[in-house]
Amino acid sequence: MTIDHSIPEAIALLKSQFVRGYKTRRSLLTEILPRYYSKSLPIANDVLDSLHRFAIANPIYFSSHDAEISEISCRIYEGDINNYWLSSKKHDTSYQPFYPTWMLSAFTLALEAKLLGFDQLIDVGSGDGRIAYCASLLGMESYGIEIDDELVELQDAVSHSTGVNYNVIRADATRFDYGSLDLSKPIFFISGLPEMGEMLANSVIQKVLSVEKMKHNAGFNFMGSHVMKSLTRDRTGWGWGNIIASFGLKLIGTISLPTLWTTDQILDTAYVYTRAL
Repeated sequence: MTIDHSIPEAIALLKSQFVRGYKTRRSLLTEILPRYYSKSLPIANDVLDSLHRFAIANPIYFSSHDAEISEISCRIYEGDINNYWLSSKKHDTSYQPFYPTWMLSAFTLALEAKLLGFDQLIDVGSGDGRIAYCASLLGMESYGIEIDDELVELQDAVSHSTGVNYNVIRADATRFDYGSLDLSKPIFFISGLPEMGEMLANSVIQKVLSVEKMKHNAGFNFMGSHVMKSLTRDRTGWGWGNIIASFGLKLIGTISLPTLWTTDQILDTAYVYTRAL
């Protein structure tokens, strides 16, 4: 079973309508959340309430206001990630600085993982923890693995404030012992675009597949790209084709969703779901 694609399509449409009528400085993080359930974007009110609680508790957001967008009552959140972005860049094995996806996107990604049959979600390079947070909302056992101390403290603070608990691990994902988690049906979200995330993906996949309990049932989600910046890059599998082939992974789904870096672009980020065979 996979997600009803009307949900990611509705989120993409909401984003496109939003950017047409709303101007913001490029240095700011700006995203929107519906205030209530609607037929055009069917996310339950209790889930939306929890997503709003995440934004309210998260210090990267400093203001919000309400607006009607595409006939949906929404709240617009504005924030600044510069300090956390700079902090995340200082680590040698940080292959992508902190760039959050939208909360609506994070929830949709976790929902798709659950519908695909995974019981645990591990976000590798979890930033402020939004994907792991959403997985916890869905009743999944969830983990956020993050190398940066400031982002780990941020995750702990948001989790404590909202009462939504998941496992926050301060670790270098390229050296972490994934067997220590004793996982049965996990999916690992690899935080890194094709241009910069291959070393992280290679290391994590090798370590996960070396664990007997996971080598035939682990899933991996990659942040793909619809447009390759270099003609020398792998242009298959949204930039991940060679990685998928080299580890013998099976492509089981893909959805495109807004992220911070696609707010002012027509094409959003492709998220690629795979499973070990």
